[in-house]
Amino acid sequence: MKFSRVEVITGISKITALQKALGKFRITGMTVYQVLGCGVQHGTQEFELEEKKDIQLLPKEVVMMVLPKEDVPELIEFLKKELYTGHIGDGKIFVSEVTDIVRVRTGEEGEAALISGEK
Repeated sequence: MKFSRVEVITGISKITALQKALGKFRITGMTVYQVLGCGVQHGTQEFELEEKKDIQLLPKEVVMMVLPKEDVPELIEFLKKELYTGHIGDGKIFVSEVTDIVRVRTGEEGEAALISGEK
């Protein structure tokens, strides 16, 4: 089975609802971390009249998860709907290939490293 890593950068206010909604996908775990960053608007708020030339870093959250590659298109469509507000800062989704997974404690690799079991 092939796996993909999906990283979602979004606003802090979206994390709780997103976390609950992701239960319907075959995601066995996720990592969430706080970051500072900005996109192409350099941290410009929508109500500001002109775009900033200096970069302003804004607080964001990154959700990282690994799931079967065949589930990624459905997840992406779900995320686009779930995160959309139509305003600056809705976020970005990055998808990359996972070549291997290793559970350090047991040495399991691949799919076995993601599923729960007695180890």
